[in-house]
Amino acid sequence: MEELIARLARELGRRPEHVQNVVQLLDEGNTIPFIARYRKEMHGTMDDQTLRELAERLQYLRGLDKRREEVRAAIEAQGKLTPELSESIDRAETLARIEDLYRPYKQKRRTRASVARERGLEPLAVIIRAQQKNSGTPLERAAAFVDPEKEVNTPEDALQGALDIIAEDLSDDAAIRDALRRLLEKQGELCSRAAGDEDSVYRLYYDFTAPLRRIQGHQILAINRGEREERLKVDVRLERQPALDILYRAALRGSGPMTDAVRAACDDSYDRLIFPSLEREMRTALTERASDGAIKMFALNLRPLLMQPPVRGKVTMGLDPGFRTGCKVAVVDSTGKVLDTGVIYPTQPHNKVREAKAVLKKLIAAHGVQCIAIGNGTASRETEQVVAELLREPECRGVAYMIVSEAGASVYSASPLAAEEFPEYDVSLRSAVSIARRLQDPLAELVKIDPKAIGVGQYQHDMPQARLGEALDGVVESCVNSVGVDLNTASAPLLARVAGLGPAVAKNIVRYREENGAFTARRQLLKVSKLGPKAFQQCAGFLRVPESENVFDNTGVHPESYDAAQKLLVLCGCTPEAARGGIPDLDARVAALGEQKAAETCGVGLPTLRDVVRELQKPGRDIRDELPPPMLRTDVLELKDLKPGMELRGTVRNVIDFGAFVDIGVHQDGLVHISQLCDRYVRHPSEVVTVGDVVTVWVLECDVKRGRISLTMKKPK
Repeated sequence: MEELIARLARELGRRPEHVQNVVQLLDEGNTIPFIARYRKEMHGTMDDQTLRELAERLQYLRGLDKRREEVRAAIEAQGKLTPELSESIDRAETLARIEDLYRPYKQKRRTRASVARERGLEPLAVIIRAQQKNSGTPLERAAAFVDPEKEVNTPEDALQGALDIIAEDLSDDAAIRDALRRLLEKQGELCSRAAGDEDSVYRLYYDFTAPLRRIQGHQILAINRGEREERLKVDVRLERQPALDILYRAALRGSGPMTDAVRAACDDSYDRLIFPSLEREMRTALTERASDGAIKMFALNLRPLLMQPPVRGKVTMGLDPGFRTGCKVAVVDSTGKVLDTGVIYPTQPHNKVREAKAVLKKLIAAHGVQCIAIGNGTASRETEQVVAELLREPECRGVAYMIVSEAGASVYSASPLAAEEFPEYDVSLRSAVSIARRLQDPLAELVKIDPKAIGVGQYQHDMPQARLGEALDGVVESCVNSVGVDLNTASAPLLARVAGLGPAVAKNIVRYREENGAFTARRQLLKVSKLGPKAFQQCAGFLRVPESENVFDNTGVHPESYDAAQKLLVLCGCTPEAARGGIPDLDARVAALGEQKAAETCGVGLPTLRDVVRELQKPGRDIRDELPPPMLRTDVLELKDLKPGMELRGTVRNVIDFGAFVDIGVHQDGLVHISQLCDRYVRHPSEVVTVGDVVTVWVLECDVKRGRISLTMKKPK
């Protein structure tokens, strides 16, 4: 355990005692959000992302140790475990190295070498591999092993069997495989070629070669997909002679009558056994590396999407565009309650623009609609054009609109959850309600959707779905707990994402609320079925109860710190009543007293004291309110309106390895290539922009025919 802690501390650059504490907290069943927020003194204020990395690495290393012991036990059961081999297994730092060491002892399927061993040819293989100069020629020694009863009919048969054994032994040699693997990683290339004559989206990879050490993750994933769709032929290449030289150095012993035979076994081992195995291993490793990068990109994009500032207190109209089936309309009040629904047909093939505008105008007037959310799917831009024209009319002045990602809306609208929430509405109308609510509170609405369906990355269907789901679930959990949840208004799906809770307990909370009325204190949670002391400890600090008489219940202060918070108020000459409206200068008062002294008086550490101060300065605060507001529009551009050099404002919709896509209010999002993000060198676009950012861009080029827009964030000189 000490070695494990020391390794984690070294890899993460953290103090061993802090790592030890985190491991203990995880083993005790504490959640990442709880540890990150309420155990800062124990882990040195690691953020939740670092804690998740630690937890993942801990799981990997424990799995590695488990496999290490399994391999050791398996070899020992064969009576072949030596002190040297045991030490090598202990020193192995990767799963690949452990498997290399186990390879000679692993039970194999029937091979050419195993058949040769069954025929009694292993002694001949030992003689040939020893390469003694006075041992005669290989065929002379092989003659003694001819045995028709064992299907060894000629010296040539015996020699071939012996060479098969040598080839397999070389292939199973851990040191040789490790050296060749390192050579492949350093000098190997991934090559793809067209599988036929047809043109396709994979044309960039019809004659493509890239060094394995430098190939980009998105290139790997694109090539893999092209290969699966039989558009590409793919292989890994390595110059053969340097690889063979490694085998020769390991197997050849000077020059003698056996040398050529051993050299032939080396060639066969490399061509037939080692390289095909390493090629498969390398393709798997490349895919895993690319998948890891893509999953991180998904997580990186998902966080700002979920954390977009809500458009609060506004009656909102949601539009789910469509051509044949029309555009579904839903109006919700400032709390998200559905006020009205309908369907309009402003686009092809119906083209009932005048009627559509009349319906929208009537709904706007009847319900006091203040903003419109338009889904970004099929017929989105055509619908946007109609809305923009409508908003120019005097009766609709003051109403603004925004294009909203509708990714996953159809999945949600057809789900049992949506049916339970809106049993009286058609599936398509539920989508319109969801789109409206996404503008009002993106986080509260998006938590109802499987994160994998939100679509903030590339190749999501090519990812290992379990790993992708785990990573994205972690992001959702982090966002929900960072913002906090109103215990009396939150839906069951939102509550289910709170640390320590889950779907079953979340439903029990809602049921308790429906049967007993609004919660008036956090402690009431302990009356909820299946919500025990441990779950209460994990979730309480993330749940807000604005109706509570205790001001601390509407803050991120954990119940275990209520006494400390009360002492702090007394120390600063404040009352709980005064704290209800917030104490803006509380940090200054604490600074005047001395932070360390105040922390000691209150019986908490400095990180906890600072968190308490921050919460009491503004009870019930929403950290999303500190972010720039979303950009609402009142007009729309067309592709033909774009001219090189034109300055525009837009919203970043997606960030990928080679750039960022920006919504500038036309039919197609524009691409800012990574080279156009800023004047300095950028390793990855995420260093400059995130999803939801409002940015200033300039048009570089607009290809109207292909619907492609090239943008730059570098201000023209």
